[in-house]
Amino acid sequence: MSQATQEEGQLQDYSVDQAAGAIVLVLGAVAGLLQVIWMSKCHCKVNLCYIFRCERRPPTEEEMKTLKAKVNQEKDKKELKKQQSKENKDSPKPTTSSPEPEPEPEIDNLV
Repeated sequence: MSQATQEEGQLQDYSVDQAAGAIVLVLGAVAGLLQVIWMSKCHCKVNLCYIFRCERRPPTEEEMKTLKAKVNQEKDKKELKKQQSKENKDSPKPTTSSPEPEPEPEIDNLV
């Protein structure tokens, strides 16, 4: 009975690659959570053991107006490029007839 209780509390023997995989999964989950918080529009402060301090504030109304204007400009540029490429594809390409190449002189006639 004493052996059964000792075996229940022990962890299995894991290989190094399994332990590394578990650590990577945990760090990835924490990083994903931090990214969601950072990308949100709310006011947040990040303090990493007083070594790294960062604060994020949502953009003001004036900044939002300029950002929207930039986005609209980029959309207009993309639409213009699409229209130009569509027009280039739709227009028939002029056919040019290439001149026939001159026949090469025979070596026997040169001698």
